[in-house]
Amino acid sequence: MTATSTPSIGLPLSLEFFPPKTPEGAAKLATVRQQLYALDPVFCSVTYGAGGSTQDGTLQTVQAILDEGHEGASHFTCVGATRESVREKLALFKDMGLTRIVALRGDLPSGFGPFGEFRFASDLVAFIREETGEHFHIEVAAYPETHPQAKSPQADLQAYAAKVQAGADSSITQFFFNSDAYFRFVDDAAALGADIPVVPGIMPITNASGILRFADGCGAEVPRWIRLRLQSYGDDVESIKAFGLDVVTDLCDQLRTAGAPGLHFYTMNASATVLEIVRRLAG
Repeated sequence: MTATSTPSIGLPLSLEFFPPKTPEGAAKLATVRQQLYALDPVFCSVTYGAGGSTQDGTLQTVQAILDEGHEGASHFTCVGATRESVREKLALFKDMGLTRIVALRGDLPSGFGPFGEFRFASDLVAFIREETGEHFHIEVAAYPETHPQAKSPQADLQAYAAKVQAGADSSITQFFFNSDAYFRFVDDAAALGADIPVVPGIMPITNASGILRFADGCGAEVPRWIRLRLQSYGDDVESIKAFGLDVVTDLCDQLRTAGAPGLHFYTMNASATVLEIVRRLAG
């Protein structure tokens, strides 16, 4: 599917969900998806647990998206995988009608054994290309503020370039709140010949402790002024949401103005904040 601009904000949008764990969660997510389809997303991706621990829920959710007439994309991690297990999953994806994959190394779960036959995400990308040619549009991850497990920013850029050279079509970033970090990453990657589209990952702010904890865990920087402001609101949820809307909408506007190729929203299986950000951008 070719990305087409969403007329309301002039940029293609995509959305990310995580697989629900309960029937109630599945029903809620079905409603959320219907609300967000109004944004005409290019695709909707669904996350995959460590070691593929949520793969059944992932595939059920992706299938629901496909059945609803929209393009789904499964996250696909390779930690602990074998060439045969990946080959079988690719065949399943084809049978489902899937044409887009978000290829990731994945994190080692606690107590997990060795990496398996794929040590890096670039190995997985290369194998998908060997097995399926151009059937799948392959998204990979990008880290404007450096992957937390990288030896250095330079090593992280080289790892990203290896994924591009292996056959990635485009990338989605870890969330960030500093647009300068994003544009510097794009420039540095292009200097290495890795010039595929880099779509910014956007994380709405609706919960202060949650966003700060999540950012600390994945190596995303929350600028001091944002961190202090969020902490100053204490338990004032409405103030946190209002401030978060202002910050994230302004970030999206900066990215759009400076030429980002799209926006990928980490929805956290909720619709209201994403819809409001897009409404403000379109206003």
